Amino acid sequence: MTRTVRERLQDGRPTLSFEFSPPKTTEEESRLWRVIRELEALHPSFVSVTYGAGGSTRDRTIEITERIAVDTTLLPVAHLTAVNHSIAELRAIVGRFADAGIVNLLALRGDPPGDPNGVWQAHPDGVEYASELIELLRAHGDFSVGVAAFPFKHPRSRTVEDDTQWFIAKCRSGADYAITQMVFDAEDYLRMRDRMVAAGCDIPIIVGVMPVTNMGTIARSEQLSGAPFPPALLRDFEAIADDPAAVRQVGIKNAIALGQRLLDEGAPGLHFITMNYSKAAREVIAELPLAADG
Repeated sequence: MTRTVRERLQDGRPTLSFEFSPPKTTEEESRLWRVIRELEALHPSFVSVTYGAGGSTRDRTIEITERIAVDTTLLPVAHLTAVNHSIAELRAIVGRFADAGIVNLLALRGDPPGDPNGVWQAHPDGVEYASELIELLRAHGDFSVGVAAFPFKHPRSRTVEDDTQWFIAKCRSGADYAITQMVFDAEDYLRMRDRMVAAGCDIPIIVGVMPVTNMGTIARSEQLSGAPFPPALLRDFEAIADDPAAVRQVGIKNAIALGQRLLDEGAPGLHFITMNYSKAAREVIAELPLAADG
């Protein structure tokens, strides 16, 4: 059985993966574990657990990742951000992951706590860039390290060209693969992939997918990614905004078409951002040629 995302990407089959967030209440925790069990039946290649701004969910992220590793058949990836952490704290966190047998990490600089669009300020004894966090991980052990990719561009990058160079820096620091922010237009992903390859980085870039199930999903996607929702697609949803059932139906249909186009174009995998729900993801996956892992 493979132990890393790096190995799973090497077998040539498109990966299937899911993203979960640490729950805040007992009710949310019960739902999370129900969803995990539902999606475990699909035999995904891996699953990831997010890490709150400023490390606000650090302990919960570690606990959930540990439990997934011990109590399920799933391969967990823990998110790790540099926000509000000194290098000494980061080393301690990485050591705790290693002690728990967690060798798959997604290295992110992270957003300022409280306001994702606020002014970024590194910890005085921390790291400034995700590339430095990758170097720290590489110095600490044999981790399989993923990074973030931004099809539109990172909201803090001045230009697409600047954003490309930041991504190249992460590649050169030792990233094994990347996962994009949520994609709604295949062309955005394909243009970004071509840019990165042309600039000298050809690591696998897995596509982040989040089916639109209500109009709130659109606003949420813009908040999380910092990228505008595709205008033509937005007009389609606005035309049926007063019919929730129609919005969901169109959202699922579009996600299926998007997933198929991405796979046809050679995307190495699809990563479903679940918001700790499973129904929409399961409906989309049922219509796509994604083989079970094993």
